[in-house]
Amino acid sequence: MKVLVLHGPNLNLLGRREPEIYGSKTLDQLNEEIEALASQLGLEVDFFQSNQEGVLIDRLHQAAGTYQWIVFNPGALSHYSYALRDAVAGIGVPTIEVHMSNVQAREEFRARSVIAPACVGQITGFGAASYFLALYAIFERAGI
Repeated sequence: MKVLVLHGPNLNLLGRREPEIYGSKTLDQLNEEIEALASQLGLEVDFFQSNQEGVLIDRLHQAAGTYQWIVFNPGALSHYSYALRDAVAGIGVPTIEVHMSNVQAREEFRARSVIAPACVGQITGFGAASYFLALYAIFERAGI
């Protein structure tokens, strides 16, 4: 089972950007941990990160027919990108939205995701473990 882990804007700054919120792991370190857990669960993962909305939309479009699941951290785009929401809804690949921080406990504008309604579920507030919980959810849903 193939899973695309899609990282949105500013996630390339992990380890440097607000470590009190996002932790000290770099994106490469996070991806290594995700890959290790995925392997244990019998999942194959690919990674992609972009700071550009259109590039993320193109990558979502390319995912159809190749991936059975997507784990997507759209970052701040989750609060206003109807184009990303439409891409997730349109490709027919079950998607789990993840956020490392508890978006409900932060600024008011972060409390609502326009992408979440197009997703199978949303996991927030557990740091890097938000991604791991998404992999466990895929494992359970897929009945591997």
